[in-house]
Order: sequence, then C-alpha cells, then structure tokens
Amino acid sequence: MTGLGIVLLWIVTGPLFNFSDTWQLIINTGTTIVTFLMVFLIQNTQNREAEVTQLKLDELLRAVSQARTSMVNLEELSEEELERLHEEFRRLHDWESRKNGGGHQGVVENTQLVKEVEHVSDPETS
Repeated sequence: MTGLGIVLLWIVTGPLFNFSDTWQLIINTGTTIVTFLMVFLIQNTQNREAEVTQLKLDELLRAVSQARTSMVNLEELSEEELERLHEEFRRLHDWESRKNGGGHQGVVENTQLVKEVEHVSDPETS
C-alpha cells in the first residue's frame, strides 16, 4: 500500500515540477537510497534465517541417536575438506545404490568417511 502511494506521489509531482532536472535528481536519489536499504534488510533477513536453519539442523543431529556429532561443525571446514567429504558421500551413495548387487567395498569407504569426518571436524585433533 505504501509503495502504491509513493508511485502515485511520483506521478503527481512529475507534471507539477515539469519533470525538471532537480525533480529527476530527487526521485533518483530517493530510489537509490531505498534500494540500498532494502538490500541490507534482505541480507539481514537471509542471514538470520540461515542461522536459525543451522541451529535447527544442529538440534536434529543432537537428537538423533545414530547421527554423528562430528557433523555439527561442518561449516568450519575449508573448501577442499568439504569437497573431499562431498566426494566420500557420493561414493557412499553409490555403494548404497549397488548394495543389493553385492560387494563390500562401500563398508571400507564408510569406515574411512567416518574417520575423516571425525578427524577433520574435531577441533582437538586438528
């Protein structure tokens, strides 16, 4: 509703000031300021939502008995460590997909994955 009022005010004031350079400067400056403030507002909201989501996921990891607590601090890993972990999970997923076909290669990968995650995300071992 406020946006509609501003647009109507903009439409009405244009002809009153003969669409002068000063009028255009004021309109452009106002638009720039509002846009700049909206970017910060949106960014703040997104950061808050991301933090809330992270806290909820941390709580779920804590509450699920089979979950590894070493997964809680993954956001602190470097890009290389995250990429390596992603590759390990991809291989684990592939193994789970082939599970019905036989073979035990994934068990070794799964054990290696658990050891790597616990080592990388445990601050006392780093």
